[in-house]
Amino acid sequence: MRFPPYDIAGLAGAAVIVAAYFANQQRWLRSDDWRFPCLNFAGSALILISLYFEWNSPSVVIELFWIAISLWGLIKSLSERRH
Repeated sequence: MRFPPYDIAGLAGAAVIVAAYFANQQRWLRSDDWRFPCLNFAGSALILISLYFEWNSPSVVIELFWIAISLWGLIKSLSERRH
């Protein structure tokens, strides 16, 4: 079975998000650590790549919210590190 590159990107994105969540639940990665929102942002961006080719409006909406929240968390985390 062959997957198109955009499906591979989407699968990789889902894997990144699940891995970040699992690491958070195992307490290996705290949610206020800059890497957590960064991984969520990257995963959502990869999923959006796949959604560009196989459009699904509700999924696009949730990924855009996921990216916005991840950016907010990343900015917050990085600004707290500077203080």
